[in-house]
Amino acid sequence: MQTITIQVKESLVSEVISTLEKFKDNVQIIKDKNLELDPFFYERKDKLHNIMNNIEQKSSTLSNIEDFEMKMDKVE
Repeated sequence: MQTITIQVKESLVSEVISTLEKFKDNVQIIKDKNLELDPFFYERKDKLHNIMNNIEQKSSTLSNIEDFEMKMDKVE
């Protein structure tokens, strides 16, 4: 079995699901709760993992809140 993702205009969702119904023995429709709540969930997840990896590998640093606030005060 292979998993794919499709994006469908809201007005066509029921029609696409109806079309897939004829393949119900071979097709499983799964709704991804993460994408329902946030359409960019996986992009944000990947970005966060990259940031965390950079911090762990010391190619990037994480500032504490006090340093961040002082820097932002200077920007204003």
